[in-house]
Amino acid sequence: MPLGELEEEEWHKVLVIGAEKLFIERLREILDATAVFRPTEVSVALELFDDAHSGDYEFVGGFENDDLVAYACFGATPGTDRTFDLYWIAVHPAAQGHGAGSRVLAGVEQQLRARGARLLVVETSSRVEYAPTRRFYTGRGYREVARMRNFYAPCDDRVIYTKSLLPSPRSSYPDPSPSRHE
Repeated sequence: MPLGELEEEEWHKVLVIGAEKLFIERLREILDATAVFRPTEVSVALELFDDAHSGDYEFVGGFENDDLVAYACFGATPGTDRTFDLYWIAVHPAAQGHGAGSRVLAGVEQQLRARGARLLVVETSSRVEYAPTRRFYTGRGYREVARMRNFYAPCDDRVIYTKSLLPSPRSSYPDPSPSRHE
């Protein structure tokens, strides 16, 4: 997939990235540097990047001065109506707190809105070290919609967030609460 520019600010860029081998070692560095992901999780993330040619996974990278500092992996959720999963997002610790993660997530959302996507689903861990990640999502309009207890391991829940990507802030589903006029 050719590089396609999504957004550019003076020294910050968000680009669609393909599975070029030049990025694989930098992705490993970013994932390892966060000190949050287990070795098996890093292996899975790198396998998805290697499998990008299949078309099931897409990647957006955040760059500062042409240096990859953040990335996200996303893809269509099979069997759904315009629902997508955000599989991974990681920001090198040196770039955290400077908007790189927000720009990458906005780049993913921009790509998906342009395609008419309806919903973006994010899953993360309930472990203490993921608390900043959960705050990151809620601070960008994602709502916790489910929690599967002890999913990843004992005392490590799967926490699921969603965000509507529809142009209207209203859901296409009727409000199930009773009307005041009934």
